Amino acid sequence: MLSAHDYAQAERFMGYNVTPLVDHDVRRAKWLDDSHFWYRDHDVAGDHVMLMDAATGHAAPAFDQVKLAAALNKASDKPVDAKKLPPLLDYSVKPDGRYDVDLEGKHYLCDLKGAGTCVDVAKLVKTGTEPGVLSPDKQTAAFIRDWNLWLRDVASGKETQLTTDGVANFGYATDNAGWKHSDNAILEWSPDSRRIATFQQDQRKTGDMYLVSTGIGHPKLEAWKYPMAGDKDVTMIERVIIDVPTHKIVRLQMPPDQHRSSLCDDVSCGPDGGWDDVKWAPDGKTLAFVSTSRDHKHEWFRIADAGTGAVRTVFEESVPTDYESGNDAVNWRYLPESHEAIWFSERTNWGNLYLYDLGTGKPRQAITSGDGNVTQVLKVDPKTRTVWFRGVGRTPGIHPYYQQFWKVSLDGGEPTLLTPEAADHSVTLSPDGKYFVDAYSTSTTPTVTVLRDANDGHIVTTVAKADISRLTAAGWVPPVPFTVKARDGKTDLYGIMYKPSNFDAHKKYPIVDYIYPGPQTGSVRGYNFMAASGDNQSLAELGFIVVAIDGMGTPWRSKAFHDTYFADMGDNTLPDQVGGIKELGQRYPWIDLDRVGIWGHSGGGNATADALFRYPTFFKVGWAESGNHENRNYEDDWAEKWQGLLVTNKDGTTNYDNQANENEAKNLKGRLMLVHGTMDDNVPPTNTLLIVDALIKANKDFDLLMIPNAHHGYAAATPYTTRRRWDYFVQYLAGETPPKEYALKPWPWM
Repeated sequence: MLSAHDYAQAERFMGYNVTPLVDHDVRRAKWLDDSHFWYRDHDVAGDHVMLMDAATGHAAPAFDQVKLAAALNKASDKPVDAKKLPPLLDYSVKPDGRYDVDLEGKHYLCDLKGAGTCVDVAKLVKTGTEPGVLSPDKQTAAFIRDWNLWLRDVASGKETQLTTDGVANFGYATDNAGWKHSDNAILEWSPDSRRIATFQQDQRKTGDMYLVSTGIGHPKLEAWKYPMAGDKDVTMIERVIIDVPTHKIVRLQMPPDQHRSSLCDDVSCGPDGGWDDVKWAPDGKTLAFVSTSRDHKHEWFRIADAGTGAVRTVFEESVPTDYESGNDAVNWRYLPESHEAIWFSERTNWGNLYLYDLGTGKPRQAITSGDGNVTQVLKVDPKTRTVWFRGVGRTPGIHPYYQQFWKVSLDGGEPTLLTPEAADHSVTLSPDGKYFVDAYSTSTTPTVTVLRDANDGHIVTTVAKADISRLTAAGWVPPVPFTVKARDGKTDLYGIMYKPSNFDAHKKYPIVDYIYPGPQTGSVRGYNFMAASGDNQSLAELGFIVVAIDGMGTPWRSKAFHDTYFADMGDNTLPDQVGGIKELGQRYPWIDLDRVGIWGHSGGGNATADALFRYPTFFKVGWAESGNHENRNYEDDWAEKWQGLLVTNKDGTTNYDNQANENEAKNLKGRLMLVHGTMDDNVPPTNTLLIVDALIKANKDFDLLMIPNAHHGYAAATPYTTRRRWDYFVQYLAGETPPKEYALKPWPWM
């Protein structure tokens, strides 16, 4: 029997308890200008925001943090802790000494002179609640109201309607990918702030999604447009360029385009919004953009004349599976001054950069070549014809998931490695590309943060070295990286293992597989240093070996590796999970292969149920959260990218049958818990209810937890759900009795 003390020991290793025990772990920097950047330091006394002069290497406290918190407290409707100021370091300094501060979605202008004051900018401009996109000159914000674009003068707050013909479900700049439906405007300002590139989004024929809240009295219906895989009519966009001074709308001379991206399953991929596949020329006279086919197999690089709307297709690329333009951000670039474009392609089985001639539409040469991937272009200097990029797998003998930083000439040649350490590197370039901050670490070695010269990578100064002495004193043990062979018996797969801090090699431990099958990401949350990776270590403390394995079909490796189960989403990397766990069991006698559990969220929830249905004698216990168990019940873009367009055969079968978990539910033998939020607007709860229906029809025993009014994440119910998951594995996989209703404390960020 496990006690409340055992659970408290497990809770000690949750992120909110162990992360504060790591001192001087500097991961991010925010450049203010070409030679100054902010960063957040941390020690036993709390957080300290520092300012470093890159030219001298000198660092000093950036400002009086307590005074800033006090000023923000006066302006904000929520208490502000000086030790918990914005983690993304969203501060910028103005020439007059005032600070721009972004805090919990609000923008403040702070003057720390004298008594110290902060003003909510939204209140300054006397506006409603619509979020706006600020122009490059910071004078105008564009926002959506009643399906039209409006402008707001930042100084006076005066509002002007920019478009007038937007109507319901055919509005301007609207952000609706089905799973994401925000009020943010999707647009790109020209560099001179005179034009806006956006679209009129036509979702008038798109099908609806409905969710109903739980409460007393009449339920509240939430309804919005949500295209699904196989729908005849899906959301389309009509591209436009708007001249701001005249309000003239120039509609691009081309048919409506698919609501698609070359990178992700929305037209806006990054965390900061924006329209990823659209880039202005520096003079604002032309606009480059990439169109993507509905099935993501075909890309068109196009240039539009901003004055006339004329469109020219410069070049295109077709692939047999799916095309992606990079990782985290698109890698293509528009270089009109030299009549060139940088294009990313995996045509050689690896992600490389190519230089195209905008006149002929032909490639001039490869910018990079060979094995390994360019993952993200960070900067291009057209004058020096230099590209700085992140890459993986490009250095022989280095862990293939470690990001390194390189520079290369646009004209080709051997790239220069700027970060030689065998570690995962996170870099932030200065605006002028002269310096970069490099934070590097591994799964078992803490972060070292240095300032480097971007020309040759030499270290200018050390910014910080993480100290984990307080963490290890608290009983923390590092995870164990490992490799196993993939299903083909040849390819190395990489993973991370978590063992109890009181591990006893003479015992037999049940094993729990944490899974996220991809295809857009994998199970291992990162190969950099983390004091906590979800609750993997906490679960291990309860008497388990916990593993995460990046199986074939996940990204960052070769294109062939990533395409392993293209059009066969029911694969879910499970052959690699099973094979990898068996190999670990043969390697380590303390792993009990008769007690194997699995759990995951979203795609991992799908894979978990799939595992218990397809490998019913191997996986004994599964906890499946918010799974997209049937991708015909999920938004169109994601499913059609990885499974292909829906094809129905004459006998009624389809090419989507191989991914439908409800078709396999009859095979269940083990213990399965299905979990879903009833207001999940990402993966609708009907996905789980389909499995429930199939299990009932097959007369199978199972468990079900529906969380009222929860979305795709469980918010305030997360601690409860986590504890229930611990209980489930303790009781049904380990054969122990959990303590009665142990209460995990609320997450600090919930």
